[in-house]
Amino acid sequence: MKTHCSKKVNLGLIGLIVYLFTLSIYAANLSPQGSWLTIDDVTKKPRSIVKITENNGHLYGNITKVYYRKGEGPNDVCEKCSGARKNQKFLGMNILWGMKKTGKYSWSGGKILDPENGKTYKCIVTLSQDGQQLNVRGYIGISLLGRTQMWIRQ
Repeated sequence: MKTHCSKKVNLGLIGLIVYLFTLSIYAANLSPQGSWLTIDDVTKKPRSIVKITENNGHLYGNITKVYYRKGEGPNDVCEKCSGARKNQKFLGMNILWGMKKTGKYSWSGGKILDPENGKTYKCIVTLSQDGQQLNVRGYIGISLLGRTQMWIRQ
C-alpha cells in the first residue's frame, strides 16, 4: 500500500517538474530575443534572418543571414544608406535599435532601417501571445502612416 502511494507521489512530482519546465520555456519566449525570418513584401519569399538581442533594456537587431536574389551576393553593400551604414555590407548590419518595452508584448521608441531603400523609420514591435510571430511596424510621423511586416521565429 505504501509503495503504491509513493509511486503516485513520485509521478505527481515528475508531472509538476515537467509542467514548470514547460512554463519556464514558454515565459522565455515572451521576449523577441532570438532569430527571426523576414519575408520579402513583393515576392513573399524569405529575405533574411535578423537576430534580436537586448542590451541595457533596449532591443537591437542585426542581419545574420541574407537570402540573395538573382544578381545579389555577399559583397553587396547598402549604397542608399547614410552615415555609418553607407556602403556597409548587408550581412551583419544593425537594422533595429533602441527599442524599449512598453507593454507585455510590445516595444517601441526605437528605429528600424529598411536596407532596400536606405531609409530609417520609427518602429513598433509587437510579439504574438505564443511568442512565434513578431509584427514589426515602421512609420514616419504617426504609426497610421507606415508598413507592417510579420517576422517568424526561427
